[in-house]
Amino acid sequence: MQYKRTLAGLALAAAAVVTLAGCSATSSASTGSGGDADWKTATSAESAGGMDALVKAAKAEGQLNVIALPPSWANYGKIIDGFTKKYGITVNSANPNGSSADEVAAVKSQKGQSTAPDVLDLGNAVMQQNLDLLTDYKVANWSDIPTNLKDADGKWTRDYTGLMSIGYDSSKIKSAPKDLDDLLGSEYKGKVSISGDPTQANQAASAVYLAALENGGSADDITKGVEYFGKLKQAGNFQNVLPTQATVASGETPVVVQWSYNNLAWGPAAGTSGNKNWKTVVPKGQALGSYYSQAINKDAPHPAAARLWQEWIASADVQNLYLQAGAFPSTLAALEKSGKVDQDALDAAGGAPKDYVELTDDQVAAASKVLAAKWSATMGS
Repeated sequence: MQYKRTLAGLALAAAAVVTLAGCSATSSASTGSGGDADWKTATSAESAGGMDALVKAAKAEGQLNVIALPPSWANYGKIIDGFTKKYGITVNSANPNGSSADEVAAVKSQKGQSTAPDVLDLGNAVMQQNLDLLTDYKVANWSDIPTNLKDADGKWTRDYTGLMSIGYDSSKIKSAPKDLDDLLGSEYKGKVSISGDPTQANQAASAVYLAALENGGSADDITKGVEYFGKLKQAGNFQNVLPTQATVASGETPVVVQWSYNNLAWGPAAGTSGNKNWKTVVPKGQALGSYYSQAINKDAPHPAAARLWQEWIASADVQNLYLQAGAFPSTLAALEKSGKVDQDALDAAGGAPKDYVELTDDQVAAASKVLAAKWSATMGS
């Protein structure tokens, strides 16, 4: 099935996106709270006394540290709020606009501290380079996650994906871009940005991957993507600013290449927090997707809460929250088969995406080497 390129339907699904701030509080470390089980080494709830025991231990810990989860990203505001409401556990949300590299840096620098991240939401390139920081855990509905979307031992699970898209402020950009080549035009001078440094952030790297696909490159060699951004900079169109809803509102970043669910969350579907003029387009040609992965810090200060969080986000309720935001959850096939899928959200999203490219682990590793060698030299940063 050809994926709907305009994403007009997705805008309806994204109406569920909210921007509730994650709860914050000081954290206290504990291991095995609420019972005799050592939750720091538990590889499943069943292996350590069952789900009731896990919930009891997590509630006794009372805290969960998350990082790099903006409230508007894939419905995380609502997901975090729901976790606190259901379990009474305070969620401390650090550095919401951080990258996958920032997540890893926090795990390393805060090791042994009560403020260290308990759980991670990582792009594949950074995750593959830091597998030694993660621990094995399999959620209760492990079988709902396709084999190719999870580590066999439970070190990580793919969770949700979107498609690379162009978001733009239609009050400032009069001619809607159809693809990345349009962004090389004079109308876009000083107006185009991506979400961070491609050598550190998966979302930014994926913008380069898409540029490669659109400019004669491939998933095997993304050099053409780096060259495209070099041309964008030479034209004076690239804006080396981390885009946020605030920079969009100020007019500083009127064009952003990022995941479809994030562009949608910045538009009218976000209500009063959104920009009524913000539009989303998936470029013509080959679409690009990339799953983000969930994992537990092996030195998590709140090991039971970390495992309960994994159970929470793998649940049908939360997988549907991703879908409502325009992100496609990894358990989508199981949700459809069981009849638990939010059919309205899925219909609005145009159905599960099938015609898109996602880089393999080996291709991501090769792409990372290209970015490390050529991005700074090309972009002068």
